[in-house]
Amino acid sequence: MLEHSHAPADVAARIRTPNRQGYLRDTIYGAIDGAVTTFAIVAGVVGAGLSPAIIIALGVANVLADGFSMAAANYSGTKAEADNIARIRGIEERHIREVPEGERLELREILAAKGLSGQVLEDATDAIAANKRAWIDLMLVDEYGLSPVDPHPMRAALATFFAFLAAGLVPLVPFVFALADAFTVSIALTGAVFFSIGAMKSHFSLAPWWRSGLETLAIGGAAAAIAFFVGTLFRA
Repeated sequence: MLEHSHAPADVAARIRTPNRQGYLRDTIYGAIDGAVTTFAIVAGVVGAGLSPAIIIALGVANVLADGFSMAAANYSGTKAEADNIARIRGIEERHIREVPEGERLELREILAAKGLSGQVLEDATDAIAANKRAWIDLMLVDEYGLSPVDPHPMRAALATFFAFLAAGLVPLVPFVFALADAFTVSIALTGAVFFSIGAMKSHFSLAPWWRSGLETLAIGGAAAAIAFFVGTLFRA
């Protein structure tokens, strides 16, 4: 089964649609970290033999504070990336304006490296050089190794925060509702979250869903086991 249609009209519509920034990495990163860090706190507090009220207080504080911290860090990092792309765009615009023949030579060399030659190479160089936006986008990719799609810092930050919040609250649910054997239920729910995140991540990779799920479950389980062990060292 093909992933998309190759009918001429569908190809034209798909290729001409402007590319958009994806937030898969931000969402998965936030969800995994939210589940890991919150459950690590739960496991550490349970290991130390402290009360459920302390678990809830520390867990909620972690979800809000650490989630905001991760979102803020992601915002800053993504904004720095966006600023760098804007800076490079400005440099290329100035070079095209001040040394057009030099920039045209760079464009020609890039196209030649892609396999173009002869009159085809000259015609392609002329065509791209006639569209300054396309020219600069090509230089961003092939000269600087950057994406021509401008990132959105606030959207990336929000994706991280809400994913962190959603996954990070799961380990606390059994304690909030005072369920019997709350820690065991928390382990099961958090394990399901880890596995689900990994399984969903497999849709964007070559790994089978069960392997990706088990890999993420193992990472989260290791972090929780370390926290629980450290917590037992402080048991009164």
